[in-house]
Amino acid sequence: MQIMAANFEEYINLLPEDRKEPITKLRQTLIDNLPEGFEETQGAYGLGYCVPFSLYPAGYHCDPTKPLYFINIMSQKNYIALYHMGIYGSKELLDWFTSEYPKHSKQKLDMGKGCIRFKKMGQIPYTLIGELAKKITPQRWVEVYGNLLEKR
Repeated sequence: MQIMAANFEEYINLLPEDRKEPITKLRQTLIDNLPEGFEETQGAYGLGYCVPFSLYPAGYHCDPTKPLYFINIMSQKNYIALYHMGIYGSKELLDWFTSEYPKHSKQKLDMGKGCIRFKKMGQIPYTLIGELAKKITPQRWVEVYGNLLEKR
């Protein structure tokens, strides 16, 4: 679901009613838990948390005019998606998350490579998402990202 918005307030106002509270709560969870240095951005598809150019001037390899993204939150047609590139880039982090998830949610984990899908708005494990957000600093994400690029 593409929602063009200039800022978070505009974005949240354009969401369906059942998405406003969970998206707001996910955003606040990330703001409260992400290590210092990540920067919030607003894109065509949702909220993003990235490594700013001041910390990683090369930007995203597919489009160097974009900062290096780390986490995105998007409202899709049938679910809310949390894209966490650290899970995609670190088997250790993926293993930790998949082992912790059942301790925080009765819902079966619905996940792609770096995409965690939440179809039941009332069952999002915010505490676990907060713990996940704390696991990687911007500097560590740049290292992991660089290693991924070298393996290509």
